[in-house]
Amino acid sequence: MRSLKRIAMAGGLAMLGGAAAVTAAAASMRSPPEAPRHSVLAGLPPVSLGGPCLGSGHAFLRVRIQGSIRLDLDLHGRALSCEGGPRLDGSGVRMGFEGRVRPVGRVRMIFGIDGAREGRPGRELPTNLTVIFEDEKLLFATQGDGSCTVDRLRQEPIGAGHAPTALGPEAAKPDAKATAARARAASSRGARAAAGNRAYRIVAHGFCIAPINDVGGRRRIVVTTFDFAGRADFNSQ
Repeated sequence: MRSLKRIAMAGGLAMLGGAAAVTAAAASMRSPPEAPRHSVLAGLPPVSLGGPCLGSGHAFLRVRIQGSIRLDLDLHGRALSCEGGPRLDGSGVRMGFEGRVRPVGRVRMIFGIDGAREGRPGRELPTNLTVIFEDEKLLFATQGDGSCTVDRLRQEPIGAGHAPTALGPEAAKPDAKATAARARAASSRGARAAAGNRAYRIVAHGFCIAPINDVGGRRRIVVTTFDFAGRADFNSQ
């Protein structure tokens, strides 16, 4: 009789052990908890870029985009914000633009122009391009600078020292002393501007020859052409 009890108890323990093993196995097969998802826009500077690009309203951004998103951008005046200056590593110039475009909402574009130098024109400059559709939470970026090119770039100094001198009625009569005085004044203004105001209106035209993928690798766009004009400041360099 006692042996039967021992056998029954042993069987019950075995069943409990088996149930525990099954429970442990099921727990091990469960998927691990998902890591918190982060927006692709995390870490980017907050909008806005600081207001209109140029007080004169002579800034613009015109871009044709095809592919997963088809869009023709034509932003200018107060509808366009921008900032620009030297790249952090000193290898060129960085220009950023943003504005709202229907139907996608806020769009931001950053051009990293390799080889561009302060105050100098340029041609066929390799360019990195990042395109951000903030409301859509989409970010497209070139891998390296071989996909896009700034074909033409020019820089126009900004500041009173570079403004054209208005000619009054007395200018109709040649006056050596007045001419010399104006030349000295212009030279002095230019020197002050060169020392304290290193801002330029940068005008560029370019294109991309390869698609640009989003960070998830599921979508791609092609920026067939782009034209822009904006302000770049080198005072903090």
